[in-house]
Amino acid sequence: MKLVDEAEINVSAGNGGNGCVGFRREKFIPLGGPDGGDGGDGGSVWVEADENLNTLVDFRHQRSFRAQRGENGMGSQRYGKGGEDLTITVPVGTVIINVETDEIIGDLTRHGERLLVAKGGKGGLGNMHFKSSVNRSPRKALPGLPGEERTLKFELKLLADVGLLGFPNAGKSTFIRAVSAATPKVADYPFTTLYPNLGVVSVEAHRSFVIADIPGLIEGAADGAGLGSLFLRHVQRTRLLLHLVDMVPMEGGVEATPAEQVRAIEHELRKYDPAMLEKPRWLVLNKADLMFEDEARALAEEIVAELGWAQPWFLVSALSREGTWPIMLEIQHFFDRLREDQLEAEAEAEAAAAATGNATDAG
Repeated sequence: MKLVDEAEINVSAGNGGNGCVGFRREKFIPLGGPDGGDGGDGGSVWVEADENLNTLVDFRHQRSFRAQRGENGMGSQRYGKGGEDLTITVPVGTVIINVETDEIIGDLTRHGERLLVAKGGKGGLGNMHFKSSVNRSPRKALPGLPGEERTLKFELKLLADVGLLGFPNAGKSTFIRAVSAATPKVADYPFTTLYPNLGVVSVEAHRSFVIADIPGLIEGAADGAGLGSLFLRHVQRTRLLLHLVDMVPMEGGVEATPAEQVRAIEHELRKYDPAMLEKPRWLVLNKADLMFEDEARALAEEIVAELGWAQPWFLVSALSREGTWPIMLEIQHFFDRLREDQLEAEAEAEAAAAATGNATDAG
């Protein structure tokens, strides 16, 4: 199934039920008085993240969602039943945006996380609330309040650990096929990847990470050129970026030199979201199999020197899988170190908090 990562829907919470105008009329009780009950509250609309979903395709078929209306109040001081809430399930990683204000109202990143997007209207008061010393028979009741209505936009940002960047035909799809069980389309022409692909890289039991392949970027992508701009959001959450570069651009394909390709994509990332350039980004020089080993190594070192590259870099052939697995091991070690640093920071924070508490108790 192709990934659908954007959807726009209309949500309407239920209206509150109307209050009732009623009077107690029973035999032998001539002065029964008002007994109209309140209307029930309308149902609210919630959005809930579900890890079993991975696309927003269902919202192509249904775009309007309405929660249940509250029941009207009744005589004998009977309250109307409240409307049932409506829950809309979306994939984990979905951002909810209010279309009218262009405001992000929620970002669901954990399974089971819920967000109230439209609150139900409150039920109206029955006439039993309006009885007073000067008005023993009030014939006034309040209508229920309307529920909230909103137009929402859903944007799915895949929760991947590693994101692949590169020009069209840099070999990203071949690379992800080489290191995971993902099977994206591979061909010798640009833009064979038309939607993001996820692959799970299993280093060993209980040690794995998720890698995302997005359509290739071209110059002007941040302004809407090409396909990659539609999917750059999917690498915003990643903790590490792999920048794949074709060392031997195919004839009739990318005309820029490898160093120019890197700088062009850096420019697009800066325009789209400057924070993405602050992420760890490793350079992967691909298609080394098209040259002799000594030539490939010399060209790689020349590219790295031209760029002044200070982060890790690798020379690989995604097609023959040569050099790909050592990168996966390095990535796993990178994540292990991040986890150790996080645990150490948490332990230090707990120790500091405990020391502060002990000092307060002693004082």
